Amino acid sequence: MTLDEQTQQMVAANQADWDARAPLHAASTFYDKPAEYWFADYEWADLGPLDGRDVLHLQCHLGTETIEFARRGARTSGLDLSEKSLEAARRIAAGAGVEVEYLHANVYDAVQAVDGRQFDVVYTGKGALCYLPDLKQWAETVRDLLKPGGFLYVVEFHPLLNALREVGLPGESDDLVLRADYLEGRGAIAHDSTVTYTGDEVPGRQTSYEWRHGLGEIVTTLASAGFRITTLRESEVLPWPRWPQMEQTPDGWWRLPDDAPRIPLFFALKATR
Repeated sequence: MTLDEQTQQMVAANQADWDARAPLHAASTFYDKPAEYWFADYEWADLGPLDGRDVLHLQCHLGTETIEFARRGARTSGLDLSEKSLEAARRIAAGAGVEVEYLHANVYDAVQAVDGRQFDVVYTGKGALCYLPDLKQWAETVRDLLKPGGFLYVVEFHPLLNALREVGLPGESDDLVLRADYLEGRGAIAHDSTVTYTGDEVPGRQTSYEWRHGLGEIVTTLASAGFRITTLRESEVLPWPRWPQMEQTPDGWWRLPDDAPRIPLFFALKATR
């Protein structure tokens, strides 16, 4: 990892923050859903058959999605910065009766963590990119993790949702109002809230840090690293109700009502090495 000292300290703070949050998340009803719930239908269409393929899930947290790749026949690995998250992930995989290799490492050190192995698919997202201070270094790392012809699949909160705030703060209205940056460029954003997104209070929670990445930056950075972008989807649904007026879809996800503006809340990007 070649981040400067100040940024490395911020990443270390994030690691401590995720270690503190992991046990609460593992016990929360927020994650008490089948693994397949966390995938939109279009993800499986884009990913294609996984039987016999090597899949690496970066920034996998509790591995709630990771185990579904193993269930579909993939040789599956998950990597995360938080050892406490991986302790829960190993328990979840064991309970599901699937074999997943979990690795403790910073995403920028992933090539060393997997001992130079390469994968058919690298999967990441749903709250991961915002913890990457250097997108160029990330794209180059992912490229080195992929076999020739392999692909990266990112499913993430849309930058517009991030600008509206993906999680409301106490006392805020539920109006669709721009409250934060869509675009990158202002550096690290410090968060001091003691409440995590599952609604749980985190005792002694430390400051954590995020970095904004606009859709243009993501696409251009991957293209500059040699990737060929083959799919870019924008979606109006989320796996939980960000606003109280959201309505549940037949698949159990959530969307704004018909009389609200149609705006992208998620995006999915497939990029081939």
